[in-house]
Amino acid sequence: MSKNYTKADIVKNLSIKTGFSSNYSKKIINDYIKLLIMGIKENNFILKNVGSFKIISKKERQGRNPRTKQKYTIRSRKTISYSCSKNMLKVLNKNK
Repeated sequence: MSKNYTKADIVKNLSIKTGFSSNYSKKIINDYIKLLIMGIKENNFILKNVGSFKIISKKERQGRNPRTKQKYTIRSRKTISYSCSKNMLKVLNKNK
């Protein structure tokens, strides 16, 4: 069964594994997230041996409520796409 990790879980694990204080670990995680967001906003953001993030623009389209069958317009928007690196896939599939 998978677990959804919160930022607090990541901070706790980082402080346990590194011996850093919780406040310092929280600052590291917050700074990392800020760098990730800035990198994605500027252009495609590639983390070596982890993967790449890029912004995808989705066009406006027609949607439908499956329960009421009512049609509505889904606005155009931007979303983030993540592609796993080949090295990460090798590590994940190593035991299979």
